[in-house]
Amino acid sequence: MTPVPPRWFKSSYSGNDDADCVEAAIFQRPRPTIHIRDSKNPAGSRLAFTHEAWSEFLPFAEGR
Repeated sequence: MTPVPPRWFKSSYSGNDDADCVEAAIFQRPRPTIHIRDSKNPAGSRLAFTHEAWSEFLPFAEGR
């Protein structure tokens, strides 16, 4: 069985000019995690969150 690559989504808070774009994807294996990356550098560093950590991170990020 060939693994399906995750589908990346652009943040709704990113501008239309693609200057400051954040993308997110849900990786299912080995356990579900949410990854975020800079769309200008998709091969670069990423942040990975468990669902619990993501739930705590969102209110923090929304306040920025």
